[in-house]
Amino acid sequence: MLDTLSSILQVIVGLGLLNVWLLRARSATAYRGGDAENLKDEFAAYGLPPAVFYVVGGLKITSGILLIAGLWVGEVVIPAASVVAVLMVGALAMHAKVGDPPMKSLPALLMLLMGTTICLAP
Repeated sequence: MLDTLSSILQVIVGLGLLNVWLLRARSATAYRGGDAENLKDEFAAYGLPPAVFYVVGGLKITSGILLIAGLWVGEVVIPAASVVAVLMVGALAMHAKVGDPPMKSLPALLMLLMGTTICLAP
């Protein structure tokens, strides 16, 4: 059963990351940090240099692809889910840094929990 849960979470996290970074990067959402209207502005609102946007984006897109590929190539799942979990801790810290209300941190918290669950599943 944990194997099935892990597979479901891999798809949810993988597609979620790809959705945010490839389809909705230029869109405003209720969860953007500070008053940002898009992902790039969100990183600026956190006071991060532009290069961090590209590094984090590359890591998240790669992790999303690997989590989905992990349905067939199991060896990539734990490293990809670990990267997601670490990045989500950073996202939560950035939301706290700019004083966002807790609701804006909800997606990062859920992704952290799902990434951690994937790592802990056998």
